[in-house]
Amino acid sequence: MARPIRDIGKRGGGATLQQEAHPRLSLICSNHQIGANRSSQGYQTKLNLHRIDVRTALQQKFGFRIVVRPWSHGRWARSPAQNLGDYEFGSDTAKYYQREIEAPFFAHYLKDEGELKLPEALMFQTGANQWKRYEAWPPRKRVHERQLFLQVKGGLLFDSPPASHNGYASHLSDPAKPVPYSKRPIMGFWSGLKGSKDPRFGRAGKLWKVEDQRFVSDQPDVLSFLTEPLEKEVEIAGRMVAHLFTSTTGTACDWVVKLIDVYPENDPDAPQMGGFQLMIADDVLRAKFHQSFEEPAPLKPGEVTEFKIDLCTRNHLFRKGHRIMVQVQSTWFPLIDRNPQTYVDIPKAHAEDYRKAEQRIYFTKSRASYIQLPAVNGD
Repeated sequence: MARPIRDIGKRGGGATLQQEAHPRLSLICSNHQIGANRSSQGYQTKLNLHRIDVRTALQQKFGFRIVVRPWSHGRWARSPAQNLGDYEFGSDTAKYYQREIEAPFFAHYLKDEGELKLPEALMFQTGANQWKRYEAWPPRKRVHERQLFLQVKGGLLFDSPPASHNGYASHLSDPAKPVPYSKRPIMGFWSGLKGSKDPRFGRAGKLWKVEDQRFVSDQPDVLSFLTEPLEKEVEIAGRMVAHLFTSTTGTACDWVVKLIDVYPENDPDAPQMGGFQLMIADDVLRAKFHQSFEEPAPLKPGEVTEFKIDLCTRNHLFRKGHRIMVQVQSTWFPLIDRNPQTYVDIPKAHAEDYRKAEQRIYFTKSRASYIQLPAVNGD
């Protein structure tokens, strides 16, 4: 049973990302790299440091490269690396990394041998299952912003804000029954299930981001929005932001947004993935920090407020015939601690502070909720 934080003793925890740094080259692997860039705190920090606008003078003077790989920590040394959970990479990505990236890099800098032909950013693009070369990250060329609007009755449309002046979707968020971040049974982030042969239980923190999101998509406290099957490919490369107009009957809440690649029910290229809901991006905003992280503030019950949720950078190809889904929810336990949905100091909250609240998302002409996507030209 979920309990207030104040009733739980101190616990240790592991990082969600491992990274290695070498002179002039950052080599990154996140616990889940699907979508080319997966949202893990340390991993995204490294990508943010690589951005053109935040680089140090030293980095700009001597050069700076970044390589993003699609597997968990250590797989670079354990070929073959052809999958992460149910997702197949289509090739031995560890072998490619060792032969095409690691060996030439060290030969060039340690032995003064060969010409290093690495671009500034080399990313494994999921969906396409290809290594992509970029002049910068996020890329500055061939990318334009597109808006994916949430619609009435769970629709999702590109560049088409809702025509109605009245429209919203709602769900009842209950802190006593939070939405789980992973399929049950849920274990400690770095622990497994002794005696189980299921790879998911080998180490829980390794595969949760490649889990099929169908385990929550039909829950009443998860709002799902879905496009029609795509008539052509949609390639994204760069930063994404969710813009939500919302209200709550409480004085505090969380907003969790997930961007998902939905496979066709009958996929000839990957029959085992029929209907699979693959999470591409995800993040959460604790609403009391929507004005400032330094000065939290309560929400006014019933007042519509715009929230901007940074979904960080991704590199993914939504293939023709697939669908794009957006899921929105207000709990994500135990990955994110439960919000009482009353404005209190959460570590000191009492059981009576945890209350149900109605959460609304609006999509009208003047209050259009949407996802801002970095579409590669041609999409």
